[in-house]
Amino acid sequence: MPGTTSDIDAPPLLGLPCAVIDVEGAREFAVRAVEGGEFNSVLFANAAKVVMAESDAELRAALFDATLLAADGQSLVWASRILGQPLPERVAGIDYMLDLLQVADSRGWRVFFLGGRDEVLEAVEDYCRRRHPGLIVAGRHNGYFGPERDAEVAAIVRKSDADVMFVGMPSPRKELWIDRQGPATGVSLAVASGGSFDVIAGVVRRAPALWQRLGLEWFWRVVQEPRRLWKRYLTTNSRFLAKVARERLRGR
Repeated sequence: MPGTTSDIDAPPLLGLPCAVIDVEGAREFAVRAVEGGEFNSVLFANAAKVVMAESDAELRAALFDATLLAADGQSLVWASRILGQPLPERVAGIDYMLDLLQVADSRGWRVFFLGGRDEVLEAVEDYCRRRHPGLIVAGRHNGYFGPERDAEVAAIVRKSDADVMFVGMPSPRKELWIDRQGPATGVSLAVASGGSFDVIAGVVRRAPALWQRLGLEWFWRVVQEPRRLWKRYLTTNSRFLAKVARERLRGR
């Protein structure tokens, strides 16, 4: 594609099939997916997901099943260059969702929001009314339900006749839900939006642009919730760096 970088079938990077794709290529993928009418999924990888997938076989399988696995994490982009498998740029999940909302507005796509609390979803829909008055919100459903209701919720999405479904659940719940229930929803595109709902709703503040460019969004989150997150990120980042080092030595 002129002006874009796109290879969704690239060799695995740090054990995951990250697509060699830029932001524009990811947007064009979404357009083709919705126009094609068949089920497609977009999941995201970062340092934490690389580490998590090492010990979680179900998550790893779901990531391999994704139609497109994009790198949402500057550390993963840097690692790809160190390992000689360079990714063109980071495709941030929140930016991707905001971009697709605009595309959906202009193309008349029907969207469904799944996950988060009811008040957060209400705030997301209010944002859409203000920023994208032509956007068709086909429906919404909170993320507070157990596996026993998965099929029921998938049927609710199908009944809405949505084209695109944004899934804002924690990992690995969202990846597994999309992998197992996504085709039953009838959507053409399921996007793992993670914490994007909270950012759009104003519940969580996003890291400043400079922190994002420096790959320090994880540290921004630790600053916001130090007691809950410092140990998790210390452990995850250490394991990620060790994995990159091992891969680098193996490559040599």
